[in-house]
Amino acid sequence: MNTEQLTAFAREIRVTTLRELAVPGFGHIGGAMSIVETLAVLYGKHMRYDAGNPHWQDRDKLVLSKGHSGPSLYAALSLKGFFPADMLTELNKAGGRLPSHVDRTKTPGVDMTAGSLGQGLSVACGIALGDRMDGRDSRTFCIVGDGELNEGQNWEAVMFAAQFKLKNLTLLVDNNKVQLDGWTNDVMSIGNATGALESFGWHVLECNGHDVGAIDAAITKAKSDSRPSAIILDTVKGKGANFAEAAAPGNHHMTFTAEQIELAIREVLK
Repeated sequence: MNTEQLTAFAREIRVTTLRELAVPGFGHIGGAMSIVETLAVLYGKHMRYDAGNPHWQDRDKLVLSKGHSGPSLYAALSLKGFFPADMLTELNKAGGRLPSHVDRTKTPGVDMTAGSLGQGLSVACGIALGDRMDGRDSRTFCIVGDGELNEGQNWEAVMFAAQFKLKNLTLLVDNNKVQLDGWTNDVMSIGNATGALESFGWHVLECNGHDVGAIDAAITKAKSDSRPSAIILDTVKGKGANFAEAAAPGNHHMTFTAEQIELAIREVLK
């Protein structure tokens, strides 16, 4: 996809996610909205996959470490043909195939179960190393939240990736400035994340996380470097859902009405 097509795809993911969330009337809308453009660029251009064969061994993999942002990933996977659109009505339903936190045993196209924050990057390191050991040229992407970087296990994984020169690993940090309990800087600031990652030997880039062209360029640069790469994405929690944006920092998990969702969709489609 070119930039115009990626922009349209991101809009489609955002609208589909809003309609998906409207069914239960509650969910993790904030963090789902802030990674829409990232998902559009990954699934619209950079990731290698086969929707008809989700377990294809040579595919690129995505570890959505902030697994509560599943609604937007489910939307992207559905739009790319991993499962039919009517399955989106199962979001957050007991016994359904689209749980509140992503689960690889339930949803076609989900590469790793996640939701217990802080563990995803370690798993992504293992996947990247395993692919290299098996002679695959697959790339592993891992999306974490800025608040998630408060978890120490991430920094053990950062050291591991640098030590084993995992150039086939790209970390995407959704820097939306909000976590479960409030503004990240108020709860526990992550400080200069770019400097911290660089000090461990990572290649680090920063960009506007809602600009598909900028994300595309950053991922392209990451792929060409000989080190593990991190992209710090400057994002807005709840982006594109006006009522959720206005509720920050209390927009991690919300209830909402069908009318609020429809108004948000109209704004997105303007």
